[in-house]
Amino acid sequence: MRWLKRLFILLLILGVAIGIFGFYTVRRSFPTVQGELTINGLQDRVEVIRDDWGVPHIYATTPHDLFLAQGYTHAQERFWQMDFWRHIGSGRLAEMFGTSQVDADKFLRSLGLVELAEQELANMEPEVREVLEWYAEGVNAYLDSHSGSQISLEYAILPLQNSSYEIEPWTPINTITWAKMMAWDLGGNMRSEIARAVMSSDLSIERVEQLYPAYPEDHPVIVPADQTASISAPVAAIPKAAIPALVSAGIAANEIWALTGGGFEGIGSNNWVIGGSLTDSGKPLLANDPHLSIQMPSIWFANGLHCVGDDLACTYQLVGFSFAGTPGVVIGHNDRIAWGVTNEAADTQDLFIERVNPDDPSEYEVDGQWVSFETRTEIIEVAGGDDVAYEVLSSRHGPVISGTFVEEGLLDETNAVEVPEEYVVAFSWQALEPSTLVEAIVRLNQAANYDEFRAALMMWDIAPQNIVYADVDGNIAYQSTGEIPIRSNSDGRYPVPGWSSEYEWLGNVAFENLAYLHNPPRDYIVTANQLVVREGTDPFYGGDSAYGYRGDRIETMINLANSHTVESSQELQFDSRDGGAPALVPRLLDVPDSSNKKVKEIQSWLDAWSGGVQGYQASAGSTGAAVYQATWRHVLANTFQDELPEDYWPAGGSRWFEVVKQLLENPGDPWWDDIKTEDEETRDDILFRSMTDAYDELSEMMGEDPNNWTWGEIHIARFENQSFGQSGIAPIEWLFNRTAPARAGGSASIVNAIGWSANDSYVVDWVPSMRMVVDLSDLSQSTFIHTTGESGHAFHRYYDNMIEAWTDGDQAPMYWTLEQVEFNATSTLTLLPAEG
Repeated sequence: MRWLKRLFILLLILGVAIGIFGFYTVRRSFPTVQGELTINGLQDRVEVIRDDWGVPHIYATTPHDLFLAQGYTHAQERFWQMDFWRHIGSGRLAEMFGTSQVDADKFLRSLGLVELAEQELANMEPEVREVLEWYAEGVNAYLDSHSGSQISLEYAILPLQNSSYEIEPWTPINTITWAKMMAWDLGGNMRSEIARAVMSSDLSIERVEQLYPAYPEDHPVIVPADQTASISAPVAAIPKAAIPALVSAGIAANEIWALTGGGFEGIGSNNWVIGGSLTDSGKPLLANDPHLSIQMPSIWFANGLHCVGDDLACTYQLVGFSFAGTPGVVIGHNDRIAWGVTNEAADTQDLFIERVNPDDPSEYEVDGQWVSFETRTEIIEVAGGDDVAYEVLSSRHGPVISGTFVEEGLLDETNAVEVPEEYVVAFSWQALEPSTLVEAIVRLNQAANYDEFRAALMMWDIAPQNIVYADVDGNIAYQSTGEIPIRSNSDGRYPVPGWSSEYEWLGNVAFENLAYLHNPPRDYIVTANQLVVREGTDPFYGGDSAYGYRGDRIETMINLANSHTVESSQELQFDSRDGGAPALVPRLLDVPDSSNKKVKEIQSWLDAWSGGVQGYQASAGSTGAAVYQATWRHVLANTFQDELPEDYWPAGGSRWFEVVKQLLENPGDPWWDDIKTEDEETRDDILFRSMTDAYDELSEMMGEDPNNWTWGEIHIARFENQSFGQSGIAPIEWLFNRTAPARAGGSASIVNAIGWSANDSYVVDWVPSMRMVVDLSDLSQSTFIHTTGESGHAFHRYYDNMIEAWTDGDQAPMYWTLEQVEFNATSTLTLLPAEG
């Protein structure tokens, strides 16, 4: 007993010691937010006041000190995120995580983003380059006085995989490469190009086109325009032997999207601006909620930036959202104007099939002649392994992206498909040219009126966006942005032969020809990734826009209200009406009577769910919503999975709303038939089967009693750290990941767009990454929320403090005045210049 007692005491002491060590390690990286710190490079005193939501508000007397302090603050709160992102942008993941990331680095290096960033920095206007340099000074001032796990808990974990990793200083190049990767996330048209081409190798073009229907005539476009002659072009013939190269390119792109959190089908954003004639205050309201991948910490960092000196250059008065690693504010407002963004879905990417010389793989065909690929050798440093030399090939159309991520023979489950030597895929993308996007954001932050707003957006040349505008004088506006290529003999929807010059780009749509609105008569503007202008109009935007279900719902609700307030816009952002359900539910209810109790139960719940003023709402606590979403998932699976390759199974979203809506009108369409059975199924057979499948699945997941089924119970929002949070090691994932309360409503392609993939599970994969409503009558009444919290430090009070409010549709005050900030302050950090 004496020895047992001693062993117990020893174990207790050991447990306490481990607990103390863990507590110390976790808290070691928590930033200093109170008191005074001296900072190298500062010119004058700076105050950083954090409010009760953890948002830092920075007050400086010069632009230099303002952006230096912003860089310092971002590094305090989010440096691991910044470090991880810059390694993605530069194709240097293997330096952090070893051999598992070599193939990812090969693909990323093929894009040449570092070289592009260097060109952009060299060409940048001096006053903008200074902003990046000042910001980098602040980041490095923090790194100079902190190391390892003092910076973030992840650096205590990383040595288990890479004991020799050293943090490098931050540079402006790191900011620019991440801006490029954000453009990558928002420009996923190549996914659709590949999908259409691969499916057309087994299906007729007519059947493939059924899966990409025309934009609904009864849904709104952003800018109404008179229809002109169609600009679409015939589909070029794609050699069947080139399909494996396209599949290879798609696999590579998907792997990179898995890293960055992009590429989801149907992902989008909402924004709207409502003029003073329609608001209680008589001044505009502007709302925005960009939809991006679910991750931990949030992709956004909220901050206030106030230049309070007497210098004429001290023009920055901002509150809004930045990316950690990027100075200024990407979305938000200054003291004169507010702006919000949604993805424009313009087509700025094309895939060119290049024919390789069978006698000399260093050459490819151009108009009947063999010419040499451009080549460069990249050396990839690998943690714990030998360096890897990789040769990047480029044709006249851009880098070759097929074969960069997979070995030959690994393209399908049977290992029977090889990348043919005679074809490769080259990638043309506007973002692979030097850009002025960073200048656009800095100029936008300084803009004081509509003319300056438009002048700033002339420089927004990549990642085309729909940007809405409002100002304190009562004006509202919209501007389309981006360099949109003008194509010859192609509409960009399918890959084209690279060996013929008849498919070349002819230039870009001029900025003055891009769509815009200024104080339109109806006094509101809505963009929700729908078409900018009607198909067939000039300029031709192309792309794969959303099908207007969200935009239609937003416009409907704006028109129904007598007058609008901040609160009504908040409620609209949380609206969960499923726009696809009104077409499908009546057909489900009309499936002929039978004695099948499962079908009758499903129909009963759907009938109740679809009725009343609040019908078709995908609310978290709704049984009807759970029943509908499960039935919808199985309708897609039972209709399409028998004929489509697994990589192209329907994920849901507005395109599939429209596909199914049209198929419902033709009960005998071949898509309804399950080719794996001997019978010839019709629409009602598939709908009947889908309801029974939904009943069985929900019973297995939530029990036999439908009264216990709710949508929020299975529609789970898990916020995962992009690196260690997906390690597969449960204790490490527990450290970094967080789960929202089991009451997340919403669904894909509805206003409260909390997305999930119908070919995977009901678990959330993309979300409204933040919500913001700006009141131009009184900026101090504006509100916001983002998904997780300001801090990137696990277990910090501001690491996950926003999750519950975000889940429930609540928003926090977006403090503006110094009086507001000081009244709601939880800490004040004074940064002082270092002596000498």
